[in-house]
Amino acid sequence: MIREKQIEDTIYQLYKQAAIVLGDDVKSALEEALIREDSELGQLNIKAILKNIELAEEKSIPMCQDTGLPIIFVKLGNVRVENLYEGIKKGVAKATSEVPLRPNVVDSITRKNSGNVGDKVPIIDIELIDEDYVEFTIMPKGFGSENNNALKMALPAEGIEGVKEFVVETALKAGGKPCPPIVVGVGIGGSSDMALKLGKKALLGKVGERNPDPTIAEMEIECLERINKDGKGPMGLGGRTTALDVKILKMDTHTAGLPIGVVIQCWADRHASARLEDN
Repeated sequence: MIREKQIEDTIYQLYKQAAIVLGDDVKSALEEALIREDSELGQLNIKAILKNIELAEEKSIPMCQDTGLPIIFVKLGNVRVENLYEGIKKGVAKATSEVPLRPNVVDSITRKNSGNVGDKVPIIDIELIDEDYVEFTIMPKGFGSENNNALKMALPAEGIEGVKEFVVETALKAGGKPCPPIVVGVGIGGSSDMALKLGKKALLGKVGERNPDPTIAEMEIECLERINKDGKGPMGLGGRTTALDVKILKMDTHTAGLPIGVVIQCWADRHASARLEDN
């Protein structure tokens, strides 16, 4: 049995890790972007980001004041779990008070603050898997980037070119608002809600790794090149790197549709995962 306290402690540690320590894949991408950058202002902004990352780890404090909306992806296998939802909520509450995290969550209408544990928040996505563990992945999603997401219910005839055009258009329209260099997650197919969810899940992949489907991999590379060619650059103030990567996932859809969900992530591409086994 996986106990509630194990879940609480795991979520707490994952949120703390995600808020403070950026993944090596993202740090490497930023370091490579600095080497490529030929704009003085672009170099200045990337250096500031890298210094920020270094100080967050050194002082054990969140790398960004927006510590995000708590989104937890759960892969639930063939295990016995005690009070899954309560364990997750308690872990988020503990992280909020002890890391500490900014209490971002409010009532959508009254705007009354509920800390980071409110009505249907944390957001929990459960996927059933045929494995002997439960896996938790936390994605603290800041809203400087989230506010620039977009959905298009495209017609099938728009095809691959239509998808690429919408991805590039959405990323460039965001400008400096999501604190570029950004990572762009794209979901293709399913329904309207599933396309955006796929876009978020795409962001969980490592920056720099390509989709194993060669057609999708080619789309990722082309979109990334087109976004960076525009020259918006770090923080939208000019330079060679507007995006660190474009990540695409797809699923089947209805014959009459082509949903495209584009999810924008700031340079603080934060997430952390852990597995628990039934002992």
